[in-house]
Amino acid sequence: MRVILIGPIAGVCVTFSTAAFAQDEPPPRADDRGTVTFVWENDSFADSDQNYTNGVRFAWLSGTDEPEGLSRWIARNLLGAGDEAVIRRGIAMGHSIFTPNDTSTSAPLPDQHPYAAWLYGEYTALVEQRNEVDQFTVQLGIVGPSAGGEWVQNEFHSLIGAGDAQGWDNQIGDEVGIVISYDRRLRQLAQFGDGGFGMDVTPSLGVTVGNIHTNLHAGLTLRMGQDLDNDYGPPRVAPSLAGAGYFTPRDNFSWYVFVGIEGRAVAHNIFLDGSLFRDEDPSVSSNTFVSDLQAGLVVQVLQTQIAFTYVERAEEFEEQTDPQRFGAVSISRKF
Repeated sequence: MRVILIGPIAGVCVTFSTAAFAQDEPPPRADDRGTVTFVWENDSFADSDQNYTNGVRFAWLSGTDEPEGLSRWIARNLLGAGDEAVIRRGIAMGHSIFTPNDTSTSAPLPDQHPYAAWLYGEYTALVEQRNEVDQFTVQLGIVGPSAGGEWVQNEFHSLIGAGDAQGWDNQIGDEVGIVISYDRRLRQLAQFGDGGFGMDVTPSLGVTVGNIHTNLHAGLTLRMGQDLDNDYGPPRVAPSLAGAGYFTPRDNFSWYVFVGIEGRAVAHNIFLDGSLFRDEDPSVSSNTFVSDLQAGLVVQVLQTQIAFTYVERAEEFEEQTDPQRFGAVSISRKF
């Protein structure tokens, strides 16, 4: 059923182009400085401790010096980089933790989110052209006890004086994971105002394939503020409605507020469905369609950008009774 539902949407991804949204944009600005970013997502911002409970990501994305080797080949042959395009490459490390609502018992909880952790490294090739950013990403990591979710969560709980989560013996088992993603973000579907202060609407679309996540996703973000062409939105931990991972400041201060929505057609989510290759993992009845609503604030001062995002994620599985709410804080710095 999921393959049948997602197949037609895949055609939309393939035919998605910028022709209808073309603007009289100048070529992308060169910027030899790289961007280092730290993102922390946690449901404690919403006063809860359940489902997707914590995520961290450390990332570096290069400046626009012309890369060689693999990044250049991907940019030219897979992402269609033209003569005016600028190419960036990046690496990242991340860790995500998932738990049920009730962490006080060691008994299996078949109607709640399974315990799981995901530890991964990431490679990115990114191409910016006049009206769009195209991004190819590969994540390689491990799910299961070897990802260290029990140790990370319970050590943090001991620091803040909270009780240990008791059910980690029931977590999804060890499995090496690979995730390959393609994303396209447009500069603007609509724009109001000038380059100083204004509003814009920016769409995005992408596909993710792997034994950890497989989904199609599309999103739309409305922003209002100053110097909106500095970036494509704030960074986040996947899967999410995220920016491109860099900013190019044109002056010493800028800001904007934003609201956004993303919908995902999900074929596989190991954290809910368990492994594709074994039957003994805990699992729940995952939903095929999931949406995220988010809102927040981005502020750039000199060479630093800080963002806060509040997210409401619709129910991801049938047994879930309420949406998931969590916050994300990111700090990015140009070097």
